[in-house]
Amino acid sequence: MLLDGLRFPEGPRWHEGRLWFSDMHDQKVLAVDLDGQAETVARVEADPSGLGWLPDGRLLVVSMKDRRLLRLDPSGLTEAADLSEIAGFHCNDMVVDAQGRAYVGNFGFDLHSGGDLVAASLALVHPDGRVEQAAQDLLFPNGSVITPEGRTLIIGESFGARLTAFDIADDGSLSNRRIWAQLEKAVPDGICLDAEGGIWVASPISHGVLRVLEGGEVTQRIPVEQQAFACMLGGSDRRTLFICTAADSDPAKTASRSGRIEIVDVAVPGAGLP
Repeated sequence: MLLDGLRFPEGPRWHEGRLWFSDMHDQKVLAVDLDGQAETVARVEADPSGLGWLPDGRLLVVSMKDRRLLRLDPSGLTEAADLSEIAGFHCNDMVVDAQGRAYVGNFGFDLHSGGDLVAASLALVHPDGRVEQAAQDLLFPNGSVITPEGRTLIIGESFGARLTAFDIADDGSLSNRRIWAQLEKAVPDGICLDAEGGIWVASPISHGVLRVLEGGEVTQRIPVEQQAFACMLGGSDRRTLFICTAADSDPAKTASRSGRIEIVDVAVPGAGLP
């Protein structure tokens, strides 16, 4: 256990010696060191989710309910992009590439009120604030990674039970869509990539995280007491796996503050982005 008493931790990122994450239903972005000392970095009233950084070091934060991408400037949070033309419902996780382009997913439908499943589009936000549709017909696009050479994006389709890959062109556009791994009895939420090409997948229905290879082979499972919603490799050698856990993701059920950041050492270090 690294940290507990959280409402709903999501979007973990290892950056400058600390784990940064969103306590989504507490409207906070926090950073915690390996001694468990946490700092509130920003407050996002419309619920924060995915995190990333521009090449100049400024933080980007997905603001879920108002479907915006925010940027943390020295003067405070400001709008980097309006995603409402692309996002069908609340915005969600994100990966930011080395050029500062952000790929942002969204629910597509009202998940917590029992809405019917609707496919969603993936937004691409350029550093100048331009927004375009990068991909469509995704079943709840969620956690995503970019491979070390910057040429492949892999995203979890939570309600498709699969990891889907795209080629990334020089202009950031996506093509050559393909199934990277089809999963069984798993819901891919947050994901992270390791140096041998394995992807750690947090699966809320699985009470743990699983390491998946291209094609779908599961090489390792790490159980947790609650549900695992996101994960990230970090630490000084990127061999510490940080797991965001909670009893439930429904904002109406997170007042008990069951959210935790749990850690375990693994053999293969992290790679790529985030």
